[in-house]
Amino acid sequence: MAYTDHNHLAVSDPGCVEGNVVFSYLDAFDPNKDEIAELKAHYQRGGLGDGIVKARLERVLRELIDPIRERRAELARDLSTIRDVIRDGTLRARPTTEETLDAVKTALGMYLF
Repeated sequence: MAYTDHNHLAVSDPGCVEGNVVFSYLDAFDPNKDEIAELKAHYQRGGLGDGIVKARLERVLRELIDPIRERRAELARDLSTIRDVIRDGTLRARPTTEETLDAVKTALGMYLF
C-alpha cells in the first residue's frame, strides 16, 4: 500500500503537508487556494484521509488535461493537417538543428578529420 504521508497511517492521524507530493501538485494546479488551505489544516490536525485528497487532485488534473485531450483527438482526425504541421515544423527547425550540430562538431574537433 502506498501512502501519501508515511506517518499518516489512519484517517485520524495528523498528517504532514510539507514535502507531500499530493499537496505540492494541488498547490501548483488547483485554482481554489482557500479550499486547499482548509484541506491542509484539516489534514494536519487529522480526520482527513489521503484518498479524499488524491481524489481532489485527480479531478483537478482531469479538468486541466481533458481539454488538451479533446483538442488532440480533434486534430488527429485530419491526418493531412498533421503531416503539414510536422513538415512545416521540421523545415523551420532544420536551420537551428544544423547550427547546433555544427557547433557540437566544432567543439568536439570533428571537422579536423
